[in-house]
Amino acid sequence: MSNDSYQKNIITYLKNHGFEAFTPKAVLFDMDGVLYDSMPNHVIAWRESMALFDIHMSTEDAYATEGARGVDTIRKMVKRQQDRDIDEQEAQRMYEEKSRIFHEMKEPPMMPGILELMEKIQRSGLSVNVVTGSGQRPLIQRLLRDFGLFLDENHITTAYDVKQGKPAPDPYLKGLAKAGCTNPWEAIVVENAPLGVHAGVAARIFTIAVNTGPLPNEQLLCEGANLLFKSIAELKDEWNQFICEAIL
Repeated sequence: MSNDSYQKNIITYLKNHGFEAFTPKAVLFDMDGVLYDSMPNHVIAWRESMALFDIHMSTEDAYATEGARGVDTIRKMVKRQQDRDIDEQEAQRMYEEKSRIFHEMKEPPMMPGILELMEKIQRSGLSVNVVTGSGQRPLIQRLLRDFGLFLDENHITTAYDVKQGKPAPDPYLKGLAKAGCTNPWEAIVVENAPLGVHAGVAARIFTIAVNTGPLPNEQLLCEGANLLFKSIAELKDEWNQFICEAIL
């Protein structure tokens, strides 16, 4: 994409929200499907765990609900398929079974290019942050192990930091605050899921969609993504060109 195209996208973002300037200080990354190629494992874990509770969870369901708090997804699936309401405690017990299956699987690999992208972000003077619908301690520990050169625990927002998960703006608003930013135009969201893109846009943060899964591009763009890339590696390659336009 050309410099002019990036500039047009930024100007459109500012006009749509009535902001005067775009001065990013932080990047807020989603985790699954952005930092790790983990969605295939999540699909298996969702399908096998929910079957134990007579809930059918398809591949499409897993991708469509990606980014939401696990307990919220379970409560909606139970209501839809069994026509009953369950409390968060029961949903949490079911989610723990999903987590058990997921963590018994081989660790998913990091997305190609993610470390180089974080290095470029840091060199640009922006902080690296993570906003995830997960709250599992092993995943947080892996984030710190893999990305400790760029990330600390104070810059990680999990399901337990908010009452409402994605697609509500709450996770990204919390991530914004943890990044030390007071205004939405001071951050950039990087997401791969429709619910996550919706959350970033609802928080009025400049939102970059990276289509690392099977969904059509239109499904991400219709949620309001300000830019779309086909991979983390492509975003890494374009980062310097994009950020030069952003900080002019």
